[in-house]
Amino acid sequence: MNKSKILFVLTLPPPVHGAAMMGGYIRQSKLLNETFDCDYINLQTTKRLNETGKGIFSKTFTILGLYLKVMKALIKNRYDLCYISTTASGPGFYKDFVVIAIMKLFGKKILHHFQNKGVSTADSWMPRKLYSYIFKNTKSILLSPYLYDDIKKYVAESDVYYCANAGTGLVKKHTDTELHLNTKKTGSCRFLYLSNMIIQKGVYTLLDACKILSSKGVDFECHFVGGWTDISEKEFIEKIKLFGLEDSVWAHGPKYDQEKLDFFKNSDVFVFPTFYHYEAFPLVILEAMQHSLPVISTPEGGIRESVIEGETGFLTPQQDALELCGKMELLIKDFDLRITLGNAGKNRYERLFTLEAFEQRMHDIIDQVILDHKQNER
Repeated sequence: MNKSKILFVLTLPPPVHGAAMMGGYIRQSKLLNETFDCDYINLQTTKRLNETGKGIFSKTFTILGLYLKVMKALIKNRYDLCYISTTASGPGFYKDFVVIAIMKLFGKKILHHFQNKGVSTADSWMPRKLYSYIFKNTKSILLSPYLYDDIKKYVAESDVYYCANAGTGLVKKHTDTELHLNTKKTGSCRFLYLSNMIIQKGVYTLLDACKILSSKGVDFECHFVGGWTDISEKEFIEKIKLFGLEDSVWAHGPKYDQEKLDFFKNSDVFVFPTFYHYEAFPLVILEAMQHSLPVISTPEGGIRESVIEGETGFLTPQQDALELCGKMELLIKDFDLRITLGNAGKNRYERLFTLEAFEQRMHDIIDQVILDHKQNER
């Protein structure tokens, strides 16, 4: 039996961010590559995170090269389906629009996969017209039903599939003699923020909450791990000093591989108070759950799929340092609650968010889309 042939146009690292990581998982998926005849083209046109969504005109030759690769692939092969990791808004959307237009010009069946959001923010006639065009006679994958409102103006829910992201599958193995700090009652409660140092990710909201905790004389540690973007290291360190938090708050810069795993291992609570306008389904929360950490976050995007209020963690109002401080203080004082929430998060991760579960969902969706297209053509 001939395999269905699929062209995947998707973001691959570097730089490392959620969409690129998931693109990497798809590219490396044994299940997908054994089931389908797959070709891959990298949609990424930047090598550094702080370039993402910027300087589109300076990348002209790289982008033209991308379009040429897509055209050559479509001329050379007869694809049963074209998958594209479509950017929802911003400069990246206009770049992706041309790729989609080329696919449509060749009469291909298209499956969008959105790793971010922003379609509903279109406030002028031109982007609305473009959205109507790219969604016409296509199917879409969203990360969560909570994200459907973002595209419902253009897409019937019957044309939408849901596929939650997956964690990394990596957990540091340690011997029985090593102590997991989140199973110890002694010592300071250690909070971890691990993401790029972006204002809209809630970095300063968390720092403000730490200031309030410190003013109450509460014993804690808070570790910030991530690459510097719209917050500079100098600026952040100065703020720590201004707030008098030198003995309880530390910034470590970006960490990868084993160093990153060690931060998860040596933490008690994961905090991610994001209000990032593109936030859809942050992988870092899944990584924290994988390490049995209770999570404090916000109800942004599809986060409510992973952080269940009072069950695997807490969801606080965005940019509300006082409410965030209250949840942090609760978990500092209640060791048993930390363990209960963390274990529930680990169980939820293992049921819903493993790489194996993600691969199977992607396989089933692609298989169903191809089957539906073939039935419609009869």
